Amino acid sequence: MTETTLRSVADVATPNASRHMQQLCKHFGHRRPVTFDEQAGRIGFDIGDCDLRARDGVLHIALASPGDEQMARLQDVVARHLLRFAFREEMRIDWRPV
Repeated sequence: MTETTLRSVADVATPNASRHMQQLCKHFGHRRPVTFDEQAGRIGFDIGDCDLRARDGVLHIALASPGDEQMARLQDVVARHLLRFAFREEMRIDWRPV
């Protein structure tokens, strides 16, 4: 990313942080460059990067993208997939710029 990179983060409360992180990584791994283990993951998108960390009861998501439009799309893609995988949980994703 360049110096004009936008960054956005969300801390999502979930008792299944590691499972959901691994689901996201495995899902996107069929089409995107992905690395992950039980505690951390990274997904490379054409519109930016998604870094994930699973901690006790929290999935930390950090996004980096080159512009407002790409960031909005990246937030939407990551949130939609996470909510789909965690459909049994009431989950809230609040993005904040950093």
